[in-house]
Amino acid sequence: MSHTAIDPRVSVRHDTMSSVPALRTTDLIGRDAELEQLTAQLGIRTSGGEPSAQAMLVAGDAGVGKTRVLMALRDAALEAGWQVVAGHCLDLADSSLPYLPFSEILGRVMADRSDVATRVLDQHPTLARLQPGRRIRSSETASGDQALDRGNVYDAFGDLLSAVAEQAPLLVMVEDAHWADESTRDMLSFLFSRPVPGVSLVVSYRADDLHRRHPLRRQVAEWMRLRGVDRLQLEPLADDDVRLLVRALNPSTMSEAEYTSIVERAEGNPFFIEELVGAAWSGQVPGELADVLLVHLDRLDDTTRQVVRVVSVAGRQVSHELLAAVSDLGAAELEGALRNAVESHVLVASRGGTYAFRHALLGEAVYDDLLPGERVRLHADFVAALGEGRAVGTAAELAQHARRADDRPVAVRASIEAGEEALAVGGPSEAATHFLDALELIDTSRSPVTDVDAFALARRCAEALIASGRVPKAVKVLRARLATLPPDGSDIERGQLLTSLAAALMLTDTPESPRDIAAEAVELLRGAPPKLLARALLVHAQSLSGWHADEARAVALRALEIAERNDLTSLAVELHTTVAGLDPAGSASPSAGWRAAADRARRAGLVEPELRALYLLGRLHLDEGDLDTAVEVYREVIARSEVGGLTWSPYPAEARLLLAVALTHQGRLDEAWELLDVSGQNPPMVFEWLYFAHQMLITIGIRGEQKPKALERLRDYWGTDGLTAISSASAELMRAASADEGARAARVYDDVVATVVPLWHDWFQARLRLATLVIGAFANAAPRQSADERATAASEVERMMADGGRVIDFYAPYDGSHGPEYRMWVARRTAEHLRWRWLAQVDPPTSDELVEAWRGAEETALAYGSVPEIAQVRVRLAGVLRAAGDAAAAREVADLAREAAHAMRSTALAAELTAQGSAPAPATGADTATLTPRESEILALVAEGRSNGEIGKQLFISTKTVSVHVSNILAKLDAASRTEAAAVARRRGLI
Repeated sequence: MSHTAIDPRVSVRHDTMSSVPALRTTDLIGRDAELEQLTAQLGIRTSGGEPSAQAMLVAGDAGVGKTRVLMALRDAALEAGWQVVAGHCLDLADSSLPYLPFSEILGRVMADRSDVATRVLDQHPTLARLQPGRRIRSSETASGDQALDRGNVYDAFGDLLSAVAEQAPLLVMVEDAHWADESTRDMLSFLFSRPVPGVSLVVSYRADDLHRRHPLRRQVAEWMRLRGVDRLQLEPLADDDVRLLVRALNPSTMSEAEYTSIVERAEGNPFFIEELVGAAWSGQVPGELADVLLVHLDRLDDTTRQVVRVVSVAGRQVSHELLAAVSDLGAAELEGALRNAVESHVLVASRGGTYAFRHALLGEAVYDDLLPGERVRLHADFVAALGEGRAVGTAAELAQHARRADDRPVAVRASIEAGEEALAVGGPSEAATHFLDALELIDTSRSPVTDVDAFALARRCAEALIASGRVPKAVKVLRARLATLPPDGSDIERGQLLTSLAAALMLTDTPESPRDIAAEAVELLRGAPPKLLARALLVHAQSLSGWHADEARAVALRALEIAERNDLTSLAVELHTTVAGLDPAGSASPSAGWRAAADRARRAGLVEPELRALYLLGRLHLDEGDLDTAVEVYREVIARSEVGGLTWSPYPAEARLLLAVALTHQGRLDEAWELLDVSGQNPPMVFEWLYFAHQMLITIGIRGEQKPKALERLRDYWGTDGLTAISSASAELMRAASADEGARAARVYDDVVATVVPLWHDWFQARLRLATLVIGAFANAAPRQSADERATAASEVERMMADGGRVIDFYAPYDGSHGPEYRMWVARRTAEHLRWRWLAQVDPPTSDELVEAWRGAEETALAYGSVPEIAQVRVRLAGVLRAAGDAAAAREVADLAREAAHAMRSTALAAELTAQGSAPAPATGADTATLTPRESEILALVAEGRSNGEIGKQLFISTKTVSVHVSNILAKLDAASRTEAAAVARRRGLI
C-alpha cells in the first residue's frame, strides 16, 4: 500500500464522489471560510495543533453547494497526503436498502485494496453480506435465526477503516444522509460515538428536508452532543458572491437587469444560480424553478430527452446495463445520447458504469413532467428488464418499479424478497415496511395474487414489526388478517394467527385478555404439527404466568416435552426461560434459571429468547432491591439487543426504561435522564413518550422544575402505555404536593386510575404509591386549610387510604409481590396518613406514634436503597422529630436530607426543608440569631394563621407554652401583633 494515499485507484479526484456531479466552474466561490474551517477542525491543514473534531456534519439546503465544498475538501485532503473514500445514500422512496453507503465504500476498498479487504473479511465474515455483489437480488433469504449480527458488522466496518488508515490518514465521506435508512443512521451513530484512530468522518445532509418528524432531525441533535463531532451549516451565498459565481459561469457580458434577476431569484443558492445562468445563455429567464430545471431538456435532441426521462424513472442513478435494457436503443445510439446528456450537464457519468442527474431536483422535475401513462409504461419496462434478468438490481428496486407500474404480483413477491433481504442485514424496520407494502398490494389487488401465503406473510410482518418495536401495528396487522378468514376457515391458519396475536398483546397494554386468545389457539392447534402446537402452548404458558403460576408451569412443561421430543431447539430454549420463572414454591430463586436460559439461548444463537431471559433476570433483581445487579443486567440487555437490529424490540426497549428507573433510585439522575434521551435514534412513539414521562418525573417530580406544558403534552399519550401514565401522573402528584394542592392531586389520581385500570386491572400495584402521594399532598396542604377545608380533605384522604388498603389486600396472597419497594410504600402510606392526621388535627396521633411510623418509613426506604425516597422520607421525618422536641435528631436527619437534595439538585426537597424551618442557619446576622429553633417553628405556624391551641397540638406542647413563645417572638421582632410579626418575618426572610 502506498504511504501517501490509498492509491490513485481509490483516491483519484474524479472517482471519490463518483455519483455526484461537479459544478461547471472549478473555482470555489464564497466558501473559503467554510473550507478553512473543515480542514482546520479535521486536522487536514494544521499549524501543529491537534484537530478539534474527528467528525463533521455538513448541512445546507438543496443546491446550496454541499457537494462542491466536499469536493474541495477531498482535494485538500489528497494534497495533504490523506486517503479519501466516499459513500452515498440514495432516495429509494419507501424501498430502503440498509447500509448502502457502507456497501459502496466496502466495494471500493475490495476493488482497489483487495489485500486489506480480504484480511478484514477473513476476520469478520459477517461483513461479507455488505459486499455490493451480495446486495443483488438473490433467491437466498435469511430466517430470523440467520439475521446479521449488527454489532459484529459495526465492529467489522470499524476494523476495515482502521486497516485502511494504517498507512495514512483516511477521510470518509457519506453524502445525502437525509435519505439514509435506519440501519445506515445507526452505523453512523456507532462511528461517531466510537471514532476510529486515523479516520475522520464527514456526513452531509439536506437541512431543508429535515421536517419535524424526519428521523435524521433528532439523530443530528444526538450526534451533536458527542465529543469530537461538530457541524458546519452552509448558508446561502452573499449577493456579491452570487455575482462572482454568475461571472464565472458566464464570462460573457450580461445586463444589470439580468444580474439583478438572477441574484433575486437564486436567493444565494448555487444550484439555482447555475440553472438561471444556463437558461440565460439561451435568452430565457423562466418564471418558475421547475421551468428553469427543464430548460436543459429543451436543448437536447429527441433521443437524448427520452434517455433522460428513462433515467428519471430509474431513480437518482442507474447502471448502463439497466439503461440499455430499458431504453430499446442500439449501443451506439444510447452512448451518443448519454454523451450528449453528460456534455449538456444534465447527467454525470461515474467510472462504475452508472449515470445520475447532476442534481436530484433536476431528476425530480423531469419525472414530474412525465405523463401518467408514460410513467407507468417506463416503470413496466424496468420491471421486465429486472425480472427477465437482462440487468441486475435489488429486490427493493424491482418492488418499487412494479408498484408504480401497477404490476401487483411482481410487486408483492419483490417486496417480500426485499423484506427478507432487510432482515438478513439486521434491518427489521425496513423489512416491516416491505412486508406491509406487500400486504397492502394483496388486499387492494383487483384479482387474487397467487403463490403468496398472505397469512404467513402477516405473521412474518408482525414478527418484523415487533422486532422494530411497533407492537400496536403488529396487533393491527394480525387482526386485519384474522378478519379475512371465513367462519369455516382453516383451524390451523386461525390458530397460528391467534398465537401470534396473543404473543403481541402480551407486549403491549390492552384491555383484551391474551390468555383467552392463547387458550383458543391451543384448542385449534391440538391436531396440528408439533411445532405449531408447542408454540401455542408456549404463548399460553406465558399468558398464564402472571397470576396462574401452577397452571402456567404445567402448560410450559408439556410444551417443553413436545419441543425436546421433536428437536425443536429454538422453542425449547424459549420454554426453558419460561419454566425458569415458574419454579414451584420453596424452590430456588429463578435467578439462576434465567441466567442459564440466557446462556443457552446465546450458545444457540437465538437473540430474542436471550433478551427475554436477561430482561426477566434484571426485573427480578430490581424487584428484590438489588439495584447494582439490576443495572448490570439491563446494560447487558441493551448491549445484546444490537445483535440483529433489535434495539427497539419490546424487551430491550423496556429494559432501557427500567435501567433508568434503577439509576434514578440510586440517585444517578443525570445518567438516567441521558439514557432516555434518544434524540435522533427514532424509537417507536410508545417508547419515546414512555421515556419522556420518566424524564419529566426526574425533572419536575424529583427536582421540582416547572414545566407544566410538558405534563400537558404527556396527557395525550397516557393511553398508549400504563407506565407512561403512571410516571407522568407521579410527576404531577409530586408537583401538586410541592404546591400544597391536595385537591388537585386527588383529581390527577382519579384521571390516571381511569386511564390505567382498563389497560391493566383495578388494583394495580402502583396504585398504592399514587394514593400515598395524594395523602402526602393533603398533609402538606393541611396547615393552611380552614376547618371546613380539612373536613372535605378528610373524606379524600380516607378514600386514598381505602384504595391503598385494597391494593394491599389484593396482593396479600402473592408472596412474590412483597418486594422491598412494595414494603417501602406500605410503610410510607401509614406514615403519611399519620402526618396528615397530625397536621390537620383530625384524631391526631401521639408524638411517639408519629416518630415511630416515620422511622419505619425511613427503614424500609433504606432497605430498598432508593435515594430520592430516602431523602423525601428524611425531610418529613426531620419535621416530625423537631415537632416532637428532638432537635438534635431532627438536625441530623435534615442534614442528611439536605445533602441528598443538593446531590440530586432537588429544589423541591430543599424548599420543603426550608418551609418547615430546617434550613441551615446563616453564618451572620442579628435578625435570625434572636430566634430559637422552636420560636422559628412557632413563627411559621403563626404566619399560617394557626391559633395557639392548634400550634400546641401540632408541636405536642401546651397552649400556655405556645403563648410564652409568641410573646417572646413579638418582643424580639418589635411587633405589636401576630400579623405584624408574620409580615416582619417574611420581609427578613425568616419564613
